[in-house]
Amino acid sequence: MHLKSFAKTSFLIAAAMLLILEKSYSQEISIDLGPSEMALNQYFTITVTVQNDRLRSYDEFPEISGFVKRGTSSSTSTNFINGKMSSTQSITQNYAPQREGSFRLQPFTITVNGEKFKSDGQIIKVGPPVNARRQQADPFGIDPFEDFFGRKSTPNEFVDIKDEAFLALTTDKDEVFVGEGFTTTLAFYVAEENKAPLQFYELGKQLTDIVKKVKPANTWEENYNIENVQKEPVTINGKRYSQYKLYQATYYPLNLDDIKFPSVGLELIKYKVAKNPTFFGQNRMEDYKTFSSKEKVVAVKDLPPHPLKQTVPVGKYRLQEEISSTELNTGDSFNYSFIVAGEGNISAINKPQVAQSKAFDFYDPNVKQSVNRNNGKVRGTKTFSYFGIPNEPGGYKLSDYFQMVFFNPEEAKYDTLKSRVELVVKGESRRNEYISSSDLGSFYDRIGLEENTLVKLSSAGSSRIFANVFILIMLALTAALYVKRK
Repeated sequence: MHLKSFAKTSFLIAAAMLLILEKSYSQEISIDLGPSEMALNQYFTITVTVQNDRLRSYDEFPEISGFVKRGTSSSTSTNFINGKMSSTQSITQNYAPQREGSFRLQPFTITVNGEKFKSDGQIIKVGPPVNARRQQADPFGIDPFEDFFGRKSTPNEFVDIKDEAFLALTTDKDEVFVGEGFTTTLAFYVAEENKAPLQFYELGKQLTDIVKKVKPANTWEENYNIENVQKEPVTINGKRYSQYKLYQATYYPLNLDDIKFPSVGLELIKYKVAKNPTFFGQNRMEDYKTFSSKEKVVAVKDLPPHPLKQTVPVGKYRLQEEISSTELNTGDSFNYSFIVAGEGNISAINKPQVAQSKAFDFYDPNVKQSVNRNNGKVRGTKTFSYFGIPNEPGGYKLSDYFQMVFFNPEEAKYDTLKSRVELVVKGESRRNEYISSSDLGSFYDRIGLEENTLVKLSSAGSSRIFANVFILIMLALTAALYVKRK
């Protein structure tokens, strides 16, 4: 029984090892570069070939200075030799030279099926144009297996299929107040009925340039930082589309200038398909198409008249409060938080102006804010945490001290956030304590009783004359005594 179990286990381990070894040795991947010398009217190529496996994924091919990419082609072959099947699949990137000369293809690394492969690159010499031979006339149209069935194939013809897709820049509002936020979305839309094969091309690089053109001046931006472009189903005018959000941000106008978004273009790879597809041959050809958005203008209007209209925050806000205690003794400290929450430009909210009073000592607040960007809205909180000390006993409403005026754009009117907290303060008044702590002594107490009229020194002339006469008399007597002694 034990021998059978051991034999079975050994067989399974051996089979697994054979499968691993077969997988590791069966797949062969190679990178082939085109000729080092070529004519100006010929293509240079880089070909990635996978044997005995499927070409599941591959990186973008490198750029070559002096060349431009001119589409890709792919091929697949399957052979049966001695009853054993082998397959080969390749993808070729074509490069068209822009001028004659010597060019350097720098060493590069490309990831194929999750594995990295290196190429040392090479020097490419481009000479004058030559007469194109028939087999070089169309790098996409030749069936690599034209003699497979004992016949000669003719170059394939590729046709352009009409696409049902568009690029659009939209805003959730066409008119806003100054300081009011509106959300801008740049997205690519593809209809469910679309038959044209499309693919994004160098999306990150293109979006960097597009955002520079789209972002308006004199606005505060809250960017949604889309990192992964994902498909979302949407319905437009009763027709279903797949939406690919490329960029989204909420803007807050800082002045009365209208916000103008220019038309921007996004280049995609659009494949042409073979008019007469074959089993083994190339059935589609890579091409490019630029989709452009329409211009968009958002009008900006001024706030209604108000003494504080230049400084009030704009948005839909509500007040939240926190306090350490509502029953206090004079001299005891307490913490109070004035929390503004809602939808709007949270960063633009300034601390409330606190009314000054001898009944309390309030110190400058600590400020903390939290901003959440989700579903095309910017929401958050801004917390102003105050430290206070009551000086006088009694009952107090903090609404007499803490208020914030804001403008609600949905209702087009001003509103005020007022504290709802009431305090009860017990104990002795700290007024005398304050006075005694500020007593500077009897010398300073007498200052208030003395006359503060300025007196010129020249007004005391008689006193000065008497003093001078007295000094002269004393000098004369001294001189007389001195002479008598001699």
